[in-house]
Amino acid sequence: MAYWQWGHSDSAHVVLCVHGLTRQGRDFDVLAKALCQRATDSGQRIRVVCPDVAGRGKSDWLKDPTLYQIPTYAADMLALLAHLKVGTLDWLGTSMGGLIGMVVAALPEAPAYAKVRRLVLNDVGPTLEWQALLRIGQYLGKTGVFESEQQAADALWLIASSFGPHSPEQWLALTRPLLKPLNDGSGRLTLHYDPALAEPFKSITAEAAAQGEDMMWQLYDQITAQTLLVRGAESDLLSSATALAMTKRGPHARLVEFVGVGHAPTFVADNQVQTVLSFLLD
Repeated sequence: MAYWQWGHSDSAHVVLCVHGLTRQGRDFDVLAKALCQRATDSGQRIRVVCPDVAGRGKSDWLKDPTLYQIPTYAADMLALLAHLKVGTLDWLGTSMGGLIGMVVAALPEAPAYAKVRRLVLNDVGPTLEWQALLRIGQYLGKTGVFESEQQAADALWLIASSFGPHSPEQWLALTRPLLKPLNDGSGRLTLHYDPALAEPFKSITAEAAAQGEDMMWQLYDQITAQTLLVRGAESDLLSSATALAMTKRGPHARLVEFVGVGHAPTFVADNQVQTVLSFLLD
């Protein structure tokens, strides 16, 4: 498993940032830099670690695609945390990364290095809207072929405009790490994740999703970490009703919504970044 590291490499205070379904750790470049700067300004020493979950980015692909599921990812993160020798752990998870974080944060007898102090859940909760899952399934696994970075950025914007307003430069910066050259010498590009991620996802039924929802609420109710829930006000994955319920049970999350954003905030906009900085470091 590959990961990107910012700040003081010997710091025991780790902020682990875990990305969404088809993304990778470079999604957090802007946020990681801002976290490190805020920590330095306030006399703190932190390490921001942004892994590429298995099957994405620089991490290896799994031989058995049926293992591309939350329990596998949670086990991988526990191994990473042990390797990092964490003393104080804060977790920020976008979408899938938030689900993984909920599993880890709910462990009843977690080792010291995996005890989550503060948890940021980015546009995700125990209940995921079925229509949004169907929407994601329509593009998952279709890694495409692109003649240039800009062509790829334009194509991705068609399916990710719900991320909210971004300048062309910001969107290209978010797109560039998602790409890799095709192995045909043509110079063309494709998305940097294993298309087989789609296999376990497409096997999900509405009934299985409902069972998973019940389990995730049980986990959520066991979380004791101080929790911030970030929601895009136009999100189709995390409903306002689910977000409200999350403020009233379990860790009683503090809810912050961003207008003009759907699924999911990218922590590039300054107001989104400042919300996270204040929660984690002030």
